[in-house]
Amino acid sequence: MPCRRLNALAALEDGSTMRAQTIFMSPATSMAAAIVLPPLLYVFYTSVSGPTGWLTSYSEIVTSGLFARTLSTTLVVAISSSIVSLFLAYIVALHLARQPGRRRAVLIVLVLLPFWTSVLVKCFAFTIILGRDGIINSTLGWIFNTKIELPLLFNRIGLLIGMTNFLVPLIVLPVLASLLAIDGAIYRAASIMGARPARIFWTVTVPMSLPGVFAGLLSAFVLALGAFVVPALLGSSQDQMLSSLVDFYNRQVLDWPKAAAISVMLFCMAVGSAAPLALWRRHKV
Repeated sequence: MPCRRLNALAALEDGSTMRAQTIFMSPATSMAAAIVLPPLLYVFYTSVSGPTGWLTSYSEIVTSGLFARTLSTTLVVAISSSIVSLFLAYIVALHLARQPGRRRAVLIVLVLLPFWTSVLVKCFAFTIILGRDGIINSTLGWIFNTKIELPLLFNRIGLLIGMTNFLVPLIVLPVLASLLAIDGAIYRAASIMGARPARIFWTVTVPMSLPGVFAGLLSAFVLALGAFVVPALLGSSQDQMLSSLVDFYNRQVLDWPKAAAISVMLFCMAVGSAAPLALWRRHKV
């Protein structure tokens, strides 16, 4: 009987908490829906209102070789840039988690510093750094006393460098939050049991930081799917992504139903990529 009463009280408390959260979040949710939903619905309407039929734009796009190549490039670039960004961001977050509070605050400001600069400005800065006569090639040429022209720009390498620079700060913060939430007593208990630092990292730190890892990886992947400026300025013509294809149909071909259809597909891909994280969180709960 006492256990049943405790369970009933816990369920009642959880229900009241959810109702309170719904009440407080409803104004912001309603405002966001009023701002976001009308343009999304108009894009969807445009995608199915082609002159030759409701789903003609979708069928023509799906059977297009250009769309297949662009989709493959988009997925490869989004996945590879997200994985590389996660690797670098985890190292940064791990270093920040081990710093004292004041020093960590200063370093977090440095991590967020790229957000204060426009993506367009950073891309033009990379053209100076990565160009054939840029800073990297000039420095290597001075060190080895010969002319070096490494192809670091207008190819997949330059695109991944630019995407990584854009995505790393987005992953650092959720990973850092998960690392700071780990109780220090767990590390002390593992050390007392004789675990070495490498074993503690793989059996304690990594598993307990997975929520932040998945959240940061999902955010990076979704933003990488819709990236436009970085591929347009740092990639080659073979590295154009779905966002560039939307621009092609919208401004050059003037085929707005196809542009809208690709936009809807891109939106569905972004929403669908959040499903594994939601299922994983529900399973953990």
